[in-house]
Amino acid sequence: MSRIRMMAALMYGVTGIISVILGSVYVLHDEFMPYHAQALGQAWESLNSATQTLLLALMDVAGAGWAVTGMLVCVLILFPFRAGERWARWVVPGALIALYVPILLATLSVLASTPATPPWYGNAAALTATTIGFFLDQPWRRLS
Repeated sequence: MSRIRMMAALMYGVTGIISVILGSVYVLHDEFMPYHAQALGQAWESLNSATQTLLLALMDVAGAGWAVTGMLVCVLILFPFRAGERWARWVVPGALIALYVPILLATLSVLASTPATPPWYGNAAALTATTIGFFLDQPWRRLS
């Protein structure tokens, strides 16, 4: 694998690993995040149990999607991407973009519509790293 493709793989891999970690944090949390409380203007304890259950279920779904996409990216980098499979060189950034664009848009919506300050910059950084990796790798070109 060329040095440039290794740099792209590093960008994707770090984003994938961070995705697994963040997804796990959401799945393992037993209440919503501090910025969720800011957005709602309510503490976790003040919510009724049905609302708590619903919010935890939504966090589980989001966290699982985050973690599974991160795992997929890591596996794809280790095997088909590293082997130079052209399809993997498209699927890896495609999966990360498909994950992080809606997350960033949702986070920016919360930022714009509520008093909360969600961590939108992490999502923007993931998209930036993915974009840099994509242009470093240039999957539209044949391997040299």
